[in-house]
Amino acid sequence: MNLALFDFDGTITHSDTFRPFIDFAVHRHRRVLGACLLGPVLAAYGLGYVPATRMRALVAFCGFRGRREDELDALGARYAGTFERVVRPEVLRRIDWHRAEGDRVVVVSASLRPYLRAWCAALGLELICTELESRRGVLTGRYLGGDCTGPEKARRVLARYDLAQYPVIYAYGDTREDRELLGLASKRYFRGREVLEL
Repeated sequence: MNLALFDFDGTITHSDTFRPFIDFAVHRHRRVLGACLLGPVLAAYGLGYVPATRMRALVAFCGFRGRREDELDALGARYAGTFERVVRPEVLRRIDWHRAEGDRVVVVSASLRPYLRAWCAALGLELICTELESRRGVLTGRYLGGDCTGPEKARRVLARYDLAQYPVIYAYGDTREDRELLGLASKRYFRGREVLEL
């Protein structure tokens, strides 16, 4: 059995899924209020002064603080049902190939658990991702354990899996945020092409 690690947004999909989920799951009045509160930060993000990791955390805080966890999970499952139009068929075929080979397939993503859990469960895939903190079933708006991106992706994989048990480790990514994930692998694929060096 080998190990196959897949980034989600931009690798499995051809577009981002975080922002559309905000539009799907966050009430319009809260989106408007959040845009007003985060206006300067959004502008700084657009100019490249605020990293995507920080922007995602702030948007999640404004959008989900005080929401019931089970409500968001139900919305996430409904949202995951729309992924057929954004998932790359060639990557699904690659996932199917790994599964047919008996490999352990893991999605490792900065995207959110409510929708990734539903999608991965439907395909029988394992998941490491950004999770929202909950207290007594109500979301705090904060991330549980931080944003699963960059070095954090590799750290979480190493915490869960003993890489020495796998003869071959595959990793698939599409941005700089996947560099450390790709660094764990003996066979690395960046934007669909095998790369020998990072």
